[in-house]
Amino acid sequence: MAQKTPPKRPAKAARKPAQRPAVKLGLGAAPRHPLAPLLARIAGALERQAPAVPDTADMAAADAFVWHAESGALSPVKAVSRVPLRLLKGIDRQAELLLANTTQHADGYPANNALLWGARGAGKSSLVKAVQAEVNAKRQSAKRLALVEIHREDIQSLPRLLSRLRETRRQCVLFCDDLSFEGEDRSYKALKAVLEGGLEGRPANVVFYATSNRRHMLARNMIENERATAIHDSEAVEEKVSLSDRFGLWLGFHNLDQDTFLDIVAGYAAALKLPLAKDELRARAIEWSVTRGARSGRVAWQLIQAIAGELKIKVDPARM
Repeated sequence: MAQKTPPKRPAKAARKPAQRPAVKLGLGAAPRHPLAPLLARIAGALERQAPAVPDTADMAAADAFVWHAESGALSPVKAVSRVPLRLLKGIDRQAELLLANTTQHADGYPANNALLWGARGAGKSSLVKAVQAEVNAKRQSAKRLALVEIHREDIQSLPRLLSRLRETRRQCVLFCDDLSFEGEDRSYKALKAVLEGGLEGRPANVVFYATSNRRHMLARNMIENERATAIHDSEAVEEKVSLSDRFGLWLGFHNLDQDTFLDIVAGYAAALKLPLAKDELRARAIEWSVTRGARSGRVAWQLIQAIAGELKIKVDPARM
């Protein structure tokens, strides 16, 4: 009997590999990696923690700048608050010496760092700003002297600032007002090294002017601490004067006598054209100085401000 041939089973179709669901892409768009959002957040955090890019301020943008240590920026100051040099009385010798030193520096010749020390309100910072304006009065823009202010609390950043100023071709006066050191503050040692003793030294296009109520800028307790830790007393004395020795020009400012104080008041009043009789102005000035317990350029200016306010007269030092 013939054997039946079993029916052929249909061939199994070849199994295709599983396919991932298609990602819909925009025209020309690349597929987005699943870790992209995480990486973007990490990159953003790193950028926020990175130091700010130093500001590349144009040193020709103004004649005065303020240094911001945290951001490394030099902010231009369009209008400097100052009093004309001719109205600063009782400090003629100091003005003469500082003007000569500053003119030498502006002309590219050697000049000294200057320390203006002494009585409060005697015109130390006013003199620095007035001298810069006097030096620039008859100079072309390319040869004008730049005034750069650094705040006392930013002294530790002085090396960075000097590196910035070293790169510019402009002659600069680096100015720190009311510079003194208290307690355990040791930043004065860094200041000493930067001014003269460091490897790079002070840039040729920069001089450093500082004002202080103290001749040596160190508090008495700091001097006593240095003496207590010194092997010999001479070492303590050396430490005491070594900072101020970095300033080749010392200018002392002292309390004014009454006649000089009255001259300052009269000069301010004349410059502002205050309609006040001479005798009345004199009486007001004497009374004002007695109630304040001091005679200084600052006290005189405060009196002028008070009188101008009473007379409804606006005061613009830039136009004096």
